[in-house]
Amino acid sequence: MKIRFILNPISGNQKANVEKIHAQIQKYFEGAELCVTQGPQHAALLAHEAAEQNYDVAVAMGGDGTINEVMQGLLGSSTALGIIPRGSGNGFARELKLMGPLDKTLKKLQAGTLISCDVGYANDEPFLNLAGVGIEATVAWKFAEQKKRGMLPYFTLAAKTLLSYKPPVLRVTINGEEYRWAPLSLVFANNRQYGSNFVIAPQAAIADGKLDLVIIKNVFILKLLAALPSFFAGKVPPSGVTAYAQLQEAVIESDQEIFYHIDGEPRKTDRRLEIKLVPHALRLWVP
Repeated sequence: MKIRFILNPISGNQKANVEKIHAQIQKYFEGAELCVTQGPQHAALLAHEAAEQNYDVAVAMGGDGTINEVMQGLLGSSTALGIIPRGSGNGFARELKLMGPLDKTLKKLQAGTLISCDVGYANDEPFLNLAGVGIEATVAWKFAEQKKRGMLPYFTLAAKTLLSYKPPVLRVTINGEEYRWAPLSLVFANNRQYGSNFVIAPQAAIADGKLDLVIIKNVFILKLLAALPSFFAGKVPPSGVTAYAQLQEAVIESDQEIFYHIDGEPRKTDRRLEIKLVPHALRLWVP
């Protein structure tokens, strides 16, 4: 099997020991190639090269942002995406049961199999895990600017943002029907969780041909806080906190700029955001 490992050396909470990682990879995949990214979008370029050179698998070693970049480079090819999580949240990898020490994850991938996976798009930019509009996008912008990573810094920032956030009115069109909402957040989920076991869409599945829309309502803060244990338990929150639908396409419009995120990476657009799903658009290499 011809494999390229693509390592983001600054993902997670500590800098990677490249020599040690290379030695561990060779233990399980003799002759496999290890490439180290040098900056933004380099992972996408390395993955695209792997696809052009007919590699069987390109393995993303990083967080959800790195996984997204590698995916971008593989779309439209037969090269499969593998994942070794090195981020702070690791939402997609957790759902694939890929958490654990590097040796353990490499051993799992040794016995891997190929499956197909749906891919979402936000204004024609692909996402594998989640896209969102609202407070989570605002938090994503702020979180990208700070040095501290991990679950605690993220939720501390989210709590502070929640106290001052004022949801804009959004016009959302689904299946030809237009709705006017001012939600705390709109989440378009291809997978169940953000990361750190915070499950936002318990019924989502990566190969069901649907995106799960979760509307987090702008409820009283104490009611939202009381619902938090449900999210971490992977259960549907108490009545009145969220609403839910499945879809393949949606259009979000606003009278102002729309802030959103794809796989945790912040984005913004001028007043219109188009969401769609392409079923079975990617091959995954999973345990």
